[in-house]
Amino acid sequence: MAVVAQLTGIRDSGEPTPLDALRNLCAADLAKVNQLIIDHMQSEVPLIPQLAGHLIAAGGKRLRPLLTLASARLCNYRGDDHIGLAAAVEFIHTATLLHDDVVDESDLRRGRDTANAVWGNQASVLVGDFLFSRAFRLMVQSDSMRVLDILANASAVIAEGEVAQLTTANDTATDEDGYLDVIRAKTAALFSAACKIGAVIGERPEAEEIALDQYGLNLGIAFQLVDDFLDYGIADDRLGKDVGDDFREGKITLPVILAFRRGDAEQQSFWKRTLEDLDQRDGDLDHACRLLAEHDALADTQVRARGYAETARAALDIFPQGPHRTALEEVVDFCVERAY
Repeated sequence: MAVVAQLTGIRDSGEPTPLDALRNLCAADLAKVNQLIIDHMQSEVPLIPQLAGHLIAAGGKRLRPLLTLASARLCNYRGDDHIGLAAAVEFIHTATLLHDDVVDESDLRRGRDTANAVWGNQASVLVGDFLFSRAFRLMVQSDSMRVLDILANASAVIAEGEVAQLTTANDTATDEDGYLDVIRAKTAALFSAACKIGAVIGERPEAEEIALDQYGLNLGIAFQLVDDFLDYGIADDRLGKDVGDDFREGKITLPVILAFRRGDAEQQSFWKRTLEDLDQRDGDLDHACRLLAEHDALADTQVRARGYAETARAALDIFPQGPHRTALEEVVDFCVERAY
């Protein structure tokens, strides 16, 4: 059963963003990636393309596959393998989203009902597995063992990050270093791999592989820290999820870690009640936001995000000036300053 999904991923937000510029620069390649995604999510089992299409068509930014496309072009790659690899990266990302929503018991993503809310947990997990298998099928078509190793390792690291997050869930004793270890694995590993493989297929020197690896890693950390901030700091119709989801689920994110560490015994007791015991009452989210503001937790999360973003930008210094380097530099600003 064929399902055709709109895969532009562009939100009508007024002024063009740096991500729009990157998307326009890679438009021809991205169109091929989008078609490949549609082709490879088909199945004779109707529920698979229906469920996969529900999430893939929901308007994602396509940031990770765009990073693969732009990194390959930055490294003067002239073949076609980056198309399939970019699609594989998006399938890995989509599969992890399906699994995440089940683990988190989420009901909303990108402003739409989650797949698990519509079709149930079992179907979401199994279709996530299907998308992982499609990703690996696309990987092996590149005929590069190094690329396969990088993406397979990233998939394993992401899973490790998910499990590690379970061990820190609802635990206010989690420290900043432990949390950063989780998001390096859970979020930044795929950013890193998506960029590094561009240098690998471009057969560039090791220094350039390392540079793109570091660009992606630090960009991914900055991206996640901004998500942490946005969960407490922006209206849900712009964020695409309910404000305070992290709070309601008892997630220990960097703003909470900073506020907990800086709070007095009474404030720490509040965080333990609401996040460890999940004993949440009317007004608790507002009180949490006041505590975050009182201890500059949101502002300092932004400062840390900007620091990682600048490290990402500096990693590109090894490459000559050109449109793809400029676009990758500017997308750093998008990830930190984005309004959704």
